[in-house]
Amino acid sequence: MTITSENLNTAALLPGGSDPTVFDPQEAWYPIYFIDDLDKNKLSRFTLLETDLVIWWDKSAQTWQVFEDKCPHRLAPLSEGRVNESGLLECPYHGWGFSGDGNCQVIPQQHPNNQAQTSQRACVRSYPTAIAQGLLFVYPGVKENASYIPVPTIDAMEEDPDAWVCLNIFRDLPYDALTLLENVIDASHIPYTHHKTVGNRSNVAPLDLQVTESNKQGFKGIWEEGPRKGKLGTQYTTFTAPCLVWHDLTSKQFGRTLTVVYATPISKGKCRLFARVPFKFSSPFPRFFIKLAPRWNNHINQNGVLEDDQIFLHHQERYLQALGGGEKYSKAFYLPTKADLYVSELHQWINLYHADPFPDKDLPPALPKEQLLDRYHSHTKSCASCSQALKNIKKIKIIAIAFAILTWTIIPLLSLLITIGDLKIAISLSATLLISSIVWWQLNKLERKFYYGVETPPRNL
Repeated sequence: MTITSENLNTAALLPGGSDPTVFDPQEAWYPIYFIDDLDKNKLSRFTLLETDLVIWWDKSAQTWQVFEDKCPHRLAPLSEGRVNESGLLECPYHGWGFSGDGNCQVIPQQHPNNQAQTSQRACVRSYPTAIAQGLLFVYPGVKENASYIPVPTIDAMEEDPDAWVCLNIFRDLPYDALTLLENVIDASHIPYTHHKTVGNRSNVAPLDLQVTESNKQGFKGIWEEGPRKGKLGTQYTTFTAPCLVWHDLTSKQFGRTLTVVYATPISKGKCRLFARVPFKFSSPFPRFFIKLAPRWNNHINQNGVLEDDQIFLHHQERYLQALGGGEKYSKAFYLPTKADLYVSELHQWINLYHADPFPDKDLPPALPKEQLLDRYHSHTKSCASCSQALKNIKKIKIIAIAFAILTWTIIPLLSLLITIGDLKIAISLSATLLISSIVWWQLNKLERKFYYGVETPPRNL
């Protein structure tokens, strides 16, 4: 079932379930993919709240469907199958075929007069989906509640949507969704952690944060002075439970800027980040130049920013777990200033509403730095723009080598047929070798950026 603005029930419920003392993480919408990164001709896979999902394009309904990635017959992952000629999702093991509602339509092995496919046991669990602001959302809770629960979007982006230009990236991160949210709401880390990327140590100043409202659905806050010692204006922060944090800043220099982060929980110690930075510039020129930059180039830069704090966050949450976990955050953390107000508020919200999606799970063992800096498996292979750019780079590298070999073969042969001075031959061969080597070397450096981040962050250089 796909939820649209037409079938979203106007008598909306609130995320988190009906119990006023508990926020149920299942009863909420979560983004799982940017639409631009999905291929209608391929099956995609994602894990949400420890449940494996398969995403596929239903040609008959002209929409994206999301199923549990498990055939009811022998539990084979459907993501290893295909969409067959009839438009059914076909299991790779025995060919059972499923329509977009999860019902089994075909069991090839049964006799024509049998109707085993009509049993409820033959159905795959299907999940409600919604497409909003370029993202595919999934509802993992009670299916009947989905149309009553609002999809978490940014209202500001609906106001004159053509005026915004937006930089987007996703990445699978080696730490909890709650750790990511804690990091995003912490404005005081930016000048230090992201020095030389998106911050500068010279902008450090006291932060007098205020929480203006707080309840089961999240909280809102205000930073009157705002970033860069008040040079940019007041910043507003919103946490929409359970997975969305965004900052809103309007300045005379840059216009209005939003910093939007969705933290989608995969499993204990792993989440998928969807980061969006929409700009509404006061001048048309920045918008023009941002749109010129290829998407993959923006992703390389944004991956670098994410890696500024990726390694220490991975270890930080393990130190917190050893000291009693989030329930003991006030003893584990020393939070003496108002700069940490949002961090405290988030942990109070988690504890008050029992909102940890994996309360009884331990974090997996810590990963080595090489794995923490992996870009290929955490982003590139699932990103339509970066994966295509990587293929193109590899092709151009081969062409550069082939061109050098071809030149070194052809020019000496030509010298036998026509008069070419030895000096001209030497210059031509040297120039070809030099140009090809430079092209190959630069492309090789660029190629590595799709696979790994840098071990030493810019702040430490």
